Amino acid sequence: MHKRLHVVLNISPQQLIHYYEGNISTVVARTTDGRTIRFPASILRSVVQANGIQGLFELIIDQNRKFVSIKQVSNS
Repeated sequence: MHKRLHVVLNISPQQLIHYYEGNISTVVARTTDGRTIRFPASILRSVVQANGIQGLFELIIDQNRKFVSIKQVSNS
């Protein structure tokens, strides 16, 4: 069974440079229900836009807590 986690991300293009340079490998975020989660920054590559990463995202993880997918739910 997959678990859906919703997080609001606000990462500027300047902050993303640190991820791409390898200076930061883990993202720490708070879910909309108040839990703190950590995940590899590399999973964000598919959602990067010119203004960075902005909005509400849904992360799907499997029963072993392994990443399955990420998608943007809204821009707010």
